[in-house]
Amino acid sequence: MSCVGCGASMAVSDPRIVIIGSGISGLAAAHRLVNTGFHHVRILEATARSGGRIKTGRLGHNITEIGATYIHGPSEGNPVFCLARDYGLLDPEALTPENQAGNFDGCPPQVPNWFSSSGQKLSAELMKPALEMFAELLDDIFQFENQGETLWASVGHYIRSEARQRAAARWTDKSTRELLLCAISAMLKIECCDVATASMDEIDLAGYNIHKGLPGLDCAFPGGFEGLIENLMSELPSGLVTYSRPVRCVHWNNTESGGNTVTVECDDGERIAADHVIVTVPLGYLKKHHSTLFCPPLPAHKLNSIQRLGFGTCNKVYVEFESPWWDADCEVIYLVWKDEEDVLDQVSNKSWIRKMSTFDVLKPSERYSHVLCGWIAGHESEYMETLPEQEVRLAITELIRTFTGNPTITPRRILRTQWFHDPWTCGSYSHTAVGCSVQDLENMMEALPMKGSQSQPLQVLFAGEATHPYYYSTVHGALLTGWREADRLISHYYPPVHVQIKNCKR
Repeated sequence: MSCVGCGASMAVSDPRIVIIGSGISGLAAAHRLVNTGFHHVRILEATARSGGRIKTGRLGHNITEIGATYIHGPSEGNPVFCLARDYGLLDPEALTPENQAGNFDGCPPQVPNWFSSSGQKLSAELMKPALEMFAELLDDIFQFENQGETLWASVGHYIRSEARQRAAARWTDKSTRELLLCAISAMLKIECCDVATASMDEIDLAGYNIHKGLPGLDCAFPGGFEGLIENLMSELPSGLVTYSRPVRCVHWNNTESGGNTVTVECDDGERIAADHVIVTVPLGYLKKHHSTLFCPPLPAHKLNSIQRLGFGTCNKVYVEFESPWWDADCEVIYLVWKDEEDVLDQVSNKSWIRKMSTFDVLKPSERYSHVLCGWIAGHESEYMETLPEQEVRLAITELIRTFTGNPTITPRRILRTQWFHDPWTCGSYSHTAVGCSVQDLENMMEALPMKGSQSQPLQVLFAGEATHPYYYSTVHGALLTGWREADRLISHYYPPVHVQIKNCKR
């Protein structure tokens, strides 16, 4: 049925909906649509598995997260936390009111061990001022939230210049000042991992504030993040996801069908007619393949936003040891190069290992398990992916021996991630690069054809973490965008009664 003059067409009572990608956003959209009563929902997944950038692996007997690691902001406002809680996937500690109310921007103070490149263990008390200054510098960026022009070109430019000035004013002893500036250099490299960028020089100073956090202290899945995917999959109809089915092109706006349908052309030649397509591929893939993935091409303003938004690489290297060389209460290890008082966050391929300045200490999952998770971002991270695993292992062994001064420390085994060379991801997650704005994020989630077009609306919809206006780069952001696009279609076919009446009076 249809209502003449209504904004939402009801001509198709049970539309054909194709979702491209079975990551968390695609699964969330399918879940919502199926539960609402849509019967012709199908997911096309290029790989042989669901989950996308949620992927759990193993290093020996240890559970490791190849992709997403934490629930950022585990509290009632976070749908990932609520689902994980309802599925019984979290530790009791993560469910406490105290944990949900914690507000350290997701990261509570951790017990650190500090080591310098001279082979010395450094006093945590001595290094504390560097942590405090770096946190202060990041907090002060919020003053630029609504400013158009600033003295600084980027977050990196701001931190470098301000760190030198404040260090000169606060730390009068030259050797102490140089050491603490080297520590801030290490912090800057860690921040590159947090936002998945090659350098903080690539992050917009005002755009840095677009991202919003949620209350709660970051928590992990004891049994692995993939448990969330498995539970969601168990609630979907069998066969809804077709695996190993890459999409070559989405033909929209009547270019092929001659009607109002969309044609999804697969790599194997299959052509699937649909009324609506929800595209959930990562921004990295869109950047690389948008010219062939859509026919006709995407509108210019949408293409410009895809190009302006940043998408970088953050990798992890898990390292297992026979015994710990860190303190029993240590939660994080910082490595400080003593020749980086100029505050660097970018090195070179030859010295790629310098970009790895922090290791998280994993909670033991078995009696004799001692595992660290090292973080590395940017071009050095991408270069690391190309090296033989044995070369990576030797580089990490040399790094740890250099910083501890202990020539006998030898890893048992390592496991590294390689997201940049994953052909379906082309990196890790999105960030607000220099020059991008809130408008770019809004353009990312705009459906096609655009409003005002004479064509059937909502032919192509977009979901995924890079399409959330302020939770981009997070799993909860990705999940919410899947729900958003499903709700957009639900409202299109089943608009609220008062909306129908208002529209019909025109």
